[in-house]
Amino acid sequence: MKHKFNLKKVLTLFSVFFKIGAFTFGGGYAMIPLIQKEVSENRKWITEEEILDVFAIAESTPGPIAINSATFIGYKIAGFWGSFFATFGVVLPSFIIISLISLILTEFQDIKAVQYAFFGIRAGVLALIIKAFWSMAKVCPKKTISYILAALAFILAAVFNVDVLIVIIGCAVIGLVSSLIAERRIK
Repeated sequence: MKHKFNLKKVLTLFSVFFKIGAFTFGGGYAMIPLIQKEVSENRKWITEEEILDVFAIAESTPGPIAINSATFIGYKIAGFWGSFFATFGVVLPSFIIISLISLILTEFQDIKAVQYAFFGIRAGVLALIIKAFWSMAKVCPKKTISYILAALAFILAAVFNVDVLIVIIGCAVIGLVSSLIAERRIK
């Protein structure tokens, strides 16, 4: 699909992803619910089912999930320039904030109020990640194999520290094989 350059679209993509990047603490996974809400619920750029595919692709490709998601969504909406401006938008706030914090953090890191603030931010980030999990779980296929794969993937990654890429590839293979078996049973 060839996209014609549309300044309004690329500036909208930039501003949406800049806002997501600026107001999310905790990294890429904490951005997932904000990305989902903005691009799927608010703007209707992609469906709830497509957002799951975006996150699956973004997680299984090299790089941070939020940046990969912004790049993929931007491309889908406005081609190359959409991907460029969405990615630039999501990255720029972190670059600015980290640059500023690195200049002054060493001066304030021993202050109790700063330590308590970061404790609270971590708790909030955990809540956002759980919310993202809940939103995605609601639109996942309701099949026994899906629940088994999700539990197995969690156990392998969280308990046994199996590399996430291996877990994703394994889940993809199992999903493909189980779909082919189900398809053969129908025939």
